[in-house]
Amino acid sequence: MKERLRVRVLKSWPSTMLGRPVTGAFLVFLAAAGVAEARCQDAPGPGADWSGCSKARLVLTNEDLTGTNFRRSLLTLSDFASSKMAGANLSETEVSRTRFEGADLSRANFTKALGWRANFAQANLTGADFGSADMNRANFAQVKAAGANFGKSELNRSDFSGADLTGADLSKAELARVLFQSTKVVGVDFSYSNLSRAHMEGLDLRGVNFTGSYLFLTQLDGADLSAATGLTQAQIEIACGTEQTRLPAGLTAPKAWPCKEEED
Repeated sequence: MKERLRVRVLKSWPSTMLGRPVTGAFLVFLAAAGVAEARCQDAPGPGADWSGCSKARLVLTNEDLTGTNFRRSLLTLSDFASSKMAGANLSETEVSRTRFEGADLSRANFTKALGWRANFAQANLTGADFGSADMNRANFAQVKAAGANFGKSELNRSDFSGADLTGADLSKAELARVLFQSTKVVGVDFSYSNLSRAHMEGLDLRGVNFTGSYLFLTQLDGADLSAATGLTQAQIEIACGTEQTRLPAGLTAPKAWPCKEEED
């Protein structure tokens, strides 16, 4: 099928175009374009190559898409709930408002992907890579994301309630107003991230790295920071805690505590 399409594309062009000979390089480009178009029509399945394809509004729930290549594709408003997508490549792909609830996305590649309001609730993101992705206002509630990479990602106003982020990398990430309620964050790297107005009430923050983190009005009511690393008195002074907030040795609660989060 792909071979017939390639021959048909080549035969449909004259030997000259606009008075100039058609070069071999141009013919190769046309052949590649025809093959790519045909590839985008391939049926979904493990290892399929849909890179560069426009596939908005797909409904592929409970499908086996293990290792599928979606790189630089358009998948907005699609539904992949409960599908097997381990090792899938979604780098530089747009998945805004796409549903991945309960999907197996372990080791999936979302680097530089765009996913505003995407829904990953209860998905398996263990070892997934969201480096430099833009996932503002996304839903990550109750995901399993131990060891995942969110470094340099945009996650403002996202929801990680009840998620397991043990050992995850969120360094240099934008995390303003993110919900971390009842989230497992032991050993997370938040270094140089923006956690302004994020909700971290009651969290066990053992081994968490806050080096250089921006903690303006970060909500720390009842959080245990006693074994966190990288914290300075200056960071604590602009955060919001209470008498129940436990601090590392050498740091003291500001007189302004408790404080209230400012309105938008």
